[in-house]
Amino acid sequence: MAFVPKTQPYNGRINAVTLGTGDKAIVIGGQNVLPFYTFDAPVENAPKIGIEVSDLAASWDAPALKAFYEGCTTMADYAKRAETMPGADFLVLHFESADPNGANRSVADCVADAKAVADAVSMPIVIMGCKNIEKDGELFSKIAEALQGKNILVLSARSEDYKTVGASVALAYGQKVGAETADDINLAKQLNIMLKGLTVAPESIVMNIGTAAVGYGFEYVASTLDRVRLAALAQSDADLQMPIIAPVSTDTWGVKESSASEEDEPAWGSREERAIGMEVSTAAANLTGGADAVIMRHPAAVATIKKFITELV
Repeated sequence: MAFVPKTQPYNGRINAVTLGTGDKAIVIGGQNVLPFYTFDAPVENAPKIGIEVSDLAASWDAPALKAFYEGCTTMADYAKRAETMPGADFLVLHFESADPNGANRSVADCVADAKAVADAVSMPIVIMGCKNIEKDGELFSKIAEALQGKNILVLSARSEDYKTVGASVALAYGQKVGAETADDINLAKQLNIMLKGLTVAPESIVMNIGTAAVGYGFEYVASTLDRVRLAALAQSDADLQMPIIAPVSTDTWGVKESSASEEDEPAWGSREERAIGMEVSTAAANLTGGADAVIMRHPAAVATIKKFITELV
């Protein structure tokens, strides 16, 4: 008598959200099984990898990373090169320099860069700001307006500015909006409810529930991912069925293991290899926990995670 395994697909399903347009458009979410549980049911859409393109990328000093972007001077140059990175599914424009406590670059200059990138590439675009509530609110609105028709995702609306960001990005200009919270299922659910209360469609919302480099409180991330995904699938909680994106690179490249010099920590070995390891391990942890997309930086890390995804789905 042949063994027939018992499968457990769920009645609940993660919303399928489309980013971008044309042949390069991608869909994240859509599954009704736990991460990589292909023995229960097919994974509707394999997890996606986004490539971070910072407007401060010229300061990146990892040798292989510098070599990959050799000759690039403008954000559009970096984006065009990032589009050729094996494993890339979408591009993430990170406007770090807009920070009023940093370079305080103008919104107009950032918008000009975003438009130049949009004209130069065909991959879907995600926008990240500088974490300043007031500056990001203006920046997101202006970029959403300038890139109408491109079906971009803007990260992120937070409890402090969800009305401004949600209304301008999703309602006024028809873009997708990210809902950002900090490792708390109740906060994540509440923000989704508030965005839906503005009449933002659930299919226009992606969650950024918070991440951290492994070893830096990732257990909170892991438990939140588990609880969110089980509530969405097992309990059919429509307020938690939005796909999840994890901005891995911004957390992993700043920790000591990635940034400490070889002179300061000779026993730790190559700084670049350490950073790649942190990025790979954090991305893998997020994906196995339930993230539908990860944002990464280094070509070697991206290649490793792409292989990881391909072999599991």
